[in-house]
Amino acid sequence: MPGRLPTEGGQDLGHNPFGALGGAGLRPASAPPAGRAPAAGARERNRGRVDITREKGGRGGKTVTVVDGFTGIGLPEKESLAAKMRAACGCGGTVKEGQIVIQGDQRETVARILSEAGFRPVFAGG
Repeated sequence: MPGRLPTEGGQDLGHNPFGALGGAGLRPASAPPAGRAPAAGARERNRGRVDITREKGGRGGKTVTVVDGFTGIGLPEKESLAAKMRAACGCGGTVKEGQIVIQGDQRETVARILSEAGFRPVFAGG
C-alpha cells in the first residue's frame, strides 16, 4: 500500500542542545530553598480574604452559600474551586457573575476548602 509512513522508530533526532549542560552548582530539585523549610501541612501564601454568605432571598425560599470577593484569580480557577466544593458537599453549584454559588447551607465545608486553597474565608452577613 503506497502512502504509508514507517513508524518503527528510525534515526536519532539529532543533537540535544541541553546535553552539554551539567548540574554543577545546582541543588537537587527535591531540596527546599535555602533558609526556608516547608512546614508539615504547609499552605500556600495568603491569597486574600473571601466572604462567605448564606442567602435565601429571591431564590424561591431555597438557601444557597455564596462565596464572593475573589481578587487575582480567573474564571477557570473559580470553576475548579466550585467543582471541589460541589464534590465535597454532594450538591449542585455554579460560578455566576464572579461569585461561586453552592446549593444549601454549606458554609463550614466551603470555608475548609478555601482555607486549603490558601484563601482567608470570612463569614459575612448574619
